[in-house]
Amino acid sequence: MSARILVVDDNPLNVKLLAAKLAHDYYIVSMAENGLQALEKTAAEKPDIILLDVMMPEMDGFEACRQLKANPATKHIPVVMVTALSDVADRVRGLEAGADDFLTKPINDVALMARVRSLLRLKMIMDEWRSRETTSNQFSLPSPGEDADLAVYAGGHIVLLEDSAAERKMIVNTLSSVGVRATFAGTITEAVTIAKTGDCDLVMVSLDLRGEDGLQICPQLRTQDTTRQLPILLLASEGDIPRVAKGLDLGANDYLLRPLDANELLARVRTQLRQKRHYERLRANYEQSLTLALVDPLTGAFNRRYLEAHLPKLIARCRSADKPLSVLLIDADHFKQVNDTHGHAVGDVVLREVVNRTMLGLRPFDLVARIGGEEFVVVMPETDIKAALAIGERLRERIAATPIGMPGKNVTVPITVSIGATSMMTENQDNYQMILERADAGLYQAKNNGRNRVAVA
Repeated sequence: MSARILVVDDNPLNVKLLAAKLAHDYYIVSMAENGLQALEKTAAEKPDIILLDVMMPEMDGFEACRQLKANPATKHIPVVMVTALSDVADRVRGLEAGADDFLTKPINDVALMARVRSLLRLKMIMDEWRSRETTSNQFSLPSPGEDADLAVYAGGHIVLLEDSAAERKMIVNTLSSVGVRATFAGTITEAVTIAKTGDCDLVMVSLDLRGEDGLQICPQLRTQDTTRQLPILLLASEGDIPRVAKGLDLGANDYLLRPLDANELLARVRTQLRQKRHYERLRANYEQSLTLALVDPLTGAFNRRYLEAHLPKLIARCRSADKPLSVLLIDADHFKQVNDTHGHAVGDVVLREVVNRTMLGLRPFDLVARIGGEEFVVVMPETDIKAALAIGERLRERIAATPIGMPGKNVTVPITVSIGATSMMTENQDNYQMILERADAGLYQAKNNGRNRVAVA
């Protein structure tokens, strides 16, 4: 996953070392020497992540972070404060300024890279939801406005998995002082069960559990629709940094090192609750405002109107970040025969299931739109043509593998699809019509070659 990272430090040696580490993992790195330069470069370049030193002339990192988070144009860019300061009070100050994490020097390379990957995944999802909200506003649909931060703790419910009775008591007492309810879970299975009810805002899990590996909770939560975006906060010791890094790669959002400090605990919990509230607001607004105007009522996919409004934005975003974008054009084979043989009601069930199987094989930020009777477009940001072909083949196999059953009837309908694939041409000014025309040419080729296949024009 490529990204543009801004490194801010007044020490040229520190900048060069960090830039070299990041460039080794193929990140695009730009540099600033102080807080004022950081604000200017952020406004001009819109980096994906900012690594921000604290002790700098003219404007320190705390003030730079506050100004970045106060600006609507930059407030959603993740900021990691990197400093020699190791006092808990400094970490809390950084988190309260809006930082997403606080790493101390000398930097642990494993922890740094894991944190960068974790924040990039989160930013990609949140950018897509904000982009969808912008599209809904383009159609004069209502937006409830920005999140209120005053009541971020209000009604919060945290599931806690921690063997130490002393630490459980400290966490519960600290959270209850700000109105956050904590429920203790004795096992990972119990914690997952509580989380799946939907009555949960954050899961805190220790990496020092007796008889269980706390990291096992990450894949269990991330593979469930109801808990896929639920924040996970790891409780770890200083020597657990390699496992913390693994946890971040598995989908954990943040971590807290022992000995636990009440103020840092509250600051990190507040950050995660605020992020969750923001995600929920974006998603609720999207679901409420787009359903009637921009979603196909039969299949639940987006409609052509939404695609034509949103695809140009995705193209512009990927082009400005020098990232690929691919499109699949999917057509149900011999669909007219399905309608003629079984009737339009059966045809509707078939179309819904084709879209359902397609969506289950994609990422949360990929886009599926119905543009015709049995034609669908899949738009995949940050996906090159090689990956798009592999995804198209997987979708084709998924759809063809099992005939579609009819509810309440002893009838199954086999169905296959033909798929045309293409990618955005970065060397020219591709627009969305040109991309769709190439995908259509690929679809035409797939059909001419016998259907039930994927082709590139």
